[in-house]
Amino acid sequence: METKVIKWGIIGAGKIALKFAEDLNTVENAKLYGVASRNLKKAKSFALKLNADVAYGNYEDLALDPNIDAIYIATPHSFHKAHSLLCLNHKKAVLCEKPFAMNSDEVKEMIATSRQNNTLLMEAMWTIFLPHYQYVLQLIKNKHFGNVIKLEADFGFHPVYDETSRVFDKSVGGGSLLDIGIYPVFAALSSLGEPNHIEADAQFFSSGADAECKMVFHYNNAKAYLKSTLLEETKTEAIFHCENGMIKINSRFHEPSTVTLTDKNGNSELLDFKYTTIGYSYEIEHFNQLIRDGKKESDVMPFNKSLQLISTLDHIRKIIGLDYS
Repeated sequence: METKVIKWGIIGAGKIALKFAEDLNTVENAKLYGVASRNLKKAKSFALKLNADVAYGNYEDLALDPNIDAIYIATPHSFHKAHSLLCLNHKKAVLCEKPFAMNSDEVKEMIATSRQNNTLLMEAMWTIFLPHYQYVLQLIKNKHFGNVIKLEADFGFHPVYDETSRVFDKSVGGGSLLDIGIYPVFAALSSLGEPNHIEADAQFFSSGADAECKMVFHYNNAKAYLKSTLLEETKTEAIFHCENGMIKINSRFHEPSTVTLTDKNGNSELLDFKYTTIGYSYEIEHFNQLIRDGKKESDVMPFNKSLQLISTLDHIRKIIGLDYS
């Protein structure tokens, strides 16, 4: 049988959308068909650069386009729910950038709308699809070095402070936690599960967005020390200290990277996964196959994982006093 070509649309024409589109163009039997931005000129420029067939100056026209099978949502966090609902209500499969939405209530509404329309929806947590990350999760599951007793995971960079930038704009979900802290949090949840107790402390910009968040997840026999910051460059590694060795996902752990295994005698091995794309190609291929198979929910990034992630982020926000309302 001939493999169905999945035609994609993208809502939003920023940096993440550009990276996604570049990888989409490397995936077999997939095509970037359309892009939409509130700025038509920007949409046309994006379409020209990435070989899309059509460009729209509003999002609804893209959602209405009968040629499009799937839509990737790459707008700021605070718009994820509205744009997902728009596409789902027009029966378009939705891959929505992380964080799925601003809080658990929004995520629950998105999931309910997906089910009501019998239409595929998935959070674009691309890390879970990367071969090196899947490899590490399997090592942990198989207790390659015994049980994990400590996890250290961080993500930090130091952009120039600009209150007009999405990164610092609290009204659209800016700040370290939702933007980059989600990755260390996900590293803990995906490897160790839900913690028994969470400690958290944060610093804030004058805009009200969090500048830095430090977290400790407590488990029965392990602790996870997590950090997100917009105040400094960090190594952005994930280090799993185990009973009989150490598993380290090297910088930057959430994207294509290498893995170092060190046994209890200090012998180390570096594993290179020979990545040839930015890394979005893996979630794209998975999503395309879900569409071809008629699936309405991913088995790799299912709704319960997205709900666990957003609920944990909600809890951390409550502890540090970060309120977006």
